[in-house]
Amino acid sequence: MADGAIEQVRSFNRTVTEMIGALDERYMGRHRPLGEARVLWEIGGDECELAALRARLGLDSGYLSRLLRALEASGLIRVQQNPGDRRARVVKLTSLGRRERATLDQRSDVLARSLLEPLTAPQRERLVEAMCEVEQLLTAASVKITAVDPEHRDARSCLEQYTVELNRRSTRQFDPTVGATALPDELRPPAGEFFVAYLRGEPIGCGAVKHDASAPAQIKRMWLAPSARGLGIGRRLLRTLEDCAREAGAGIARIETNSDLTEAMSLYASAGWVEVARFNDEPYADRWLEKTLND
Repeated sequence: MADGAIEQVRSFNRTVTEMIGALDERYMGRHRPLGEARVLWEIGGDECELAALRARLGLDSGYLSRLLRALEASGLIRVQQNPGDRRARVVKLTSLGRRERATLDQRSDVLARSLLEPLTAPQRERLVEAMCEVEQLLTAASVKITAVDPEHRDARSCLEQYTVELNRRSTRQFDPTVGATALPDELRPPAGEFFVAYLRGEPIGCGAVKHDASAPAQIKRMWLAPSARGLGIGRRLLRTLEDCAREAGAGIARIETNSDLTEAMSLYASAGWVEVARFNDEPYADRWLEKTLND
């Protein structure tokens, strides 16, 4: 990676932190720093589980605990056990906390206007468009792809949404128990591996690999939430699955799909996959593809 690119990112970070007042201990003219204000905003109007809050903000437990103690001491939040799960805790804004959050929102709008007002109309348009692109790219960069057990709750959640979308988009009803299966035991090492893509701690996609020492590897159950598409995450996920197959010794990988999944077909074609003759009995599929992995 070029040194110039690294320096540009660092320069951009310095400019942004200065412009938004990130280093001010009285962020937005209030009595708390940016970290506490950010936590108030992320909690939102409803209660939020601490584990989910920590994952979304990317904070370690100790630092988040200090922020929460400060907010609780100010009467802005309440931390209590989750009535539905006594092992978990939830945090909720008090009435004072909701008023403080509303004030921060109003002042954030004022700050945003102050950044745009000195610019000409074309400059404002350029800046907003550039910010949109930067946000999309940073969102894509923050996605983590992690190997998990195929029966983990995040894996099951993704697979359920995968099945619902397939059946919504196609006249051929998909039944994961019929045809070319991908059962949990087939997706655990050494037989295979299952991956989940996470954005701010939330599962947004999945994919799996079935290994076979005497046959091509099989890419299975690849899915990405609609809200996460168009950011290059699907390509990263596919590359992760290909690398997994390659590292297990496969020289060729195969995948079957349906013509109704136009985004998937476009991705596979651009990633070097080619159509081949039918190689399994998957009743949902009408397209079969293959890729040589050792090129």
